[in-house]
Amino acid sequence: MIPVTKLDGTTYWINPHMIESMEQNPDLTVTFFSGKKIVIKDKPQEVIDRIVSYRRQIGVNALEI
Repeated sequence: MIPVTKLDGTTYWINPHMIESMEQNPDLTVTFFSGKKIVIKDKPQEVIDRIVSYRRQIGVNALEI
């Protein structure tokens, strides 16, 4: 799970393996495979960096070489 910040400033944890897409206009909207969407304050690159860090932490990247 990775932390993101909702528009009201609260922290929310999401499963990065369930993200289908992200769209910035101007806030970042994250769409999940389930169709659920959340709008967050975080910048796209921040979320991407957290996903990469999380995947390294659980050892997924080693399997993708």
